[in-house]
Amino acid sequence: MSNAPSIPAGYQPPAGLLAGRTILVTGAGSGLGRATALAAAKCGATVILLGRTTKKLEAVFDEIEAGGGPQAAILPMNLVSATWADLFEVAETIEREFGTLHGLVHCAAHFPGFTPITEEKPKDWMDGLQVNLTAAYALTRHCLPLMQQTPDASIVFVTDAVAREPKALRGGYGVAKYALEGLVKIWSQELSVTPGLRMNSYDPGALQTPLRAKGYVSEEVQKLPEAAIAAPGLIWLLGPDSAGVNGQALSRG
Repeated sequence: MSNAPSIPAGYQPPAGLLAGRTILVTGAGSGLGRATALAAAKCGATVILLGRTTKKLEAVFDEIEAGGGPQAAILPMNLVSATWADLFEVAETIEREFGTLHGLVHCAAHFPGFTPITEEKPKDWMDGLQVNLTAAYALTRHCLPLMQQTPDASIVFVTDAVAREPKALRGGYGVAKYALEGLVKIWSQELSVTPGLRMNSYDPGALQTPLRAKGYVSEEVQKLPEAAIAAPGLIWLLGPDSAGVNGQALSRG
């Protein structure tokens, strides 16, 4: 593992940084997932857009096309109901259609709102663990063999401040994000035997996103930075500038 790395202050990815790379982004239809997909395409990556709502994915696809980026791909999938076999099929589809995968960013998240753990609805608890932890783990595991064939591959789990400093009322969402941090620490050590493959977590900070709006009043959310401000940090983690950074809990500066 690297020693105390940090995302360079004010980092802006150079043009063509991700040219020739294929990047899978979950939760790509809105919020940070959308911002990350657009930023990756702008840097030359072929982006695979995975999300629940086809209409939203199509809108991002059109934005990428209008911006002159490489043609993206759409993979509609509801991670709440996705099975082990469904996620395995995603990896198979990527291998069949693209032959390689250089980056995987887990932006998809499920947060029903603030609630005490003892009062959280059973379905919200199960859905939260499924989307925020289990599906992210399974998709990564299925994509690993493909990523291990590339000389430089990066896996990023988008996390939250409550994962590093747990707080009350975050329910299953907080538990899952806390578990993700442990997963990254353990799994990155195990994967360190694969040269060029790295795994990190990234806290983008409070952003103006639909997810944030579920827990806070809209007036407060509108005062926050737009999701695009956090995308450069993710592009840094996906690109060659972060080579050697592994097993780290990074945050937007």
